[in-house]
Amino acid sequence: MTLRPLNIDPSKCFIAGAWVNPIGQEVLPLLNPSDGTTLCQIARGKSEDIDAAVNAADAALAGDWGKATAAERGRVLSTIGRAVLTHVDELAKLEAVDVGKPLAQARADVLALARYLEFYGGAADKIHGETIPYLDGYTVYTLREPHGVTGHIIPWNYPMQIIGRSVGAALAMGNACVLKPAEEACLTALAFAEIAHQAGLPAGALNVVPGLGAEAGAALSAHKGVHHISFTGSVGVGKLIQATASENVVPVTLELGGKSPQVVFDDANIDAALPFLVNAGIQNAGQTCSASSRILVQRGVYDQVVAAMAARYNALRAGPALDNLDVGPLVSPRQKEIVEGFIAKGADLTCVARGQIIDGAPIGGAYVTPTLFADVPPDHTLAQDEIFGPVQVIIPFTDEAEAIAIANGTAFGLVASCWTENGARQMRMARALRAGQVFINNYGAGGGVELPFGGTGLSGHGREKGFEALYGFSTLKTVAVLHG
Repeated sequence: MTLRPLNIDPSKCFIAGAWVNPIGQEVLPLLNPSDGTTLCQIARGKSEDIDAAVNAADAALAGDWGKATAAERGRVLSTIGRAVLTHVDELAKLEAVDVGKPLAQARADVLALARYLEFYGGAADKIHGETIPYLDGYTVYTLREPHGVTGHIIPWNYPMQIIGRSVGAALAMGNACVLKPAEEACLTALAFAEIAHQAGLPAGALNVVPGLGAEAGAALSAHKGVHHISFTGSVGVGKLIQATASENVVPVTLELGGKSPQVVFDDANIDAALPFLVNAGIQNAGQTCSASSRILVQRGVYDQVVAAMAARYNALRAGPALDNLDVGPLVSPRQKEIVEGFIAKGADLTCVARGQIIDGAPIGGAYVTPTLFADVPPDHTLAQDEIFGPVQVIIPFTDEAEAIAIANGTAFGLVASCWTENGARQMRMARALRAGQVFINNYGAGGGVELPFGGTGLSGHGREKGFEALYGFSTLKTVAVLHG
């Protein structure tokens, strides 16, 4: 089964506005996680291909793209966003088959990509410098300028959304981009490059080089012609990228995952909370950096919440992506093995519910049964480590102080949520929870393109989304004019 939307060729790289063979003429198999078959062959880009992509980006900066005004860049991005909307069904199916996520979730990702482009298209000419009061006879002002060539290494779980928040923001600020998508899921990244080119993005402003992280990804993070690196992925790889980029003294934005809690107090509206408590843990089969994998519940409503979540879990169904069930397969057999290893580590815990893999699901698919554990000690592996699968743990607590200690008791700090009707407690918890985003009586705020996103601790540093991303993809210049 070979999928080629918009006449893309997955066995090639997209460089300088054209489909080109990888210089080494090598390819990699791309697997369908729903059944284990090979979808197609993708390019195995290496350092020589990264060189070509960086050179193309440099040429774009020296040409039409580098000369474009902020308003012109914004129009191009808005046009690309509208073009994405003309391919919703095609892109959604491609993402579902490639990543393994249910079709409805993939469709939401397409709409999110379009929304990012709409937002950054409108924001491109809204980033202003400042004038600074200074000594008599001086006028001092600041300018926001692009870094130049930016490198983007994105994961397999949300290719389109991360392209939107990363590449979209970088292009809005006038950078030229080299994108290395994950080898497990790169088809929508290639399709997006074709859409953007057809919609008027100048050649070289966006270049896509598929390949292995240890080859193409490492070459991009080490390239002396790259002036900023954006990476979303694992903690271990993030550390390597930061160390490599430091050799060239290049700024790095890192989003490395989390172990995000939802804290449920006795006075919470349980009926309102329940969909968020479960859905935030199983969306995309739990393969979400901001997944809510820890549910902290005050003892007064603990049994009620456990029973309600267990009922929802027992009704969950997992199956092929295009069947559009609650949960799809994990992205690969390797990821399935990792998640099943974590579940095995919970043998000493109380498993209160499991979903089901539907009858007839292909044997070769990377399916894992959604699993819910209760009465989990806060220091247990399943309560501390990022599982990246459809597994949640429920932890009891007695009072506010204990809730804060447990919620902040991991090395991560990406997202947190608090459910309570007490207004004063809401404000205290918002300040006390150690996370880059805190939600009160909700979780995720519907994706929140406008809301700055990023973490602390092992969740990384820097911010994506909203205007903060534009600041990150620019550098500040101070100009001091002595005129007497």
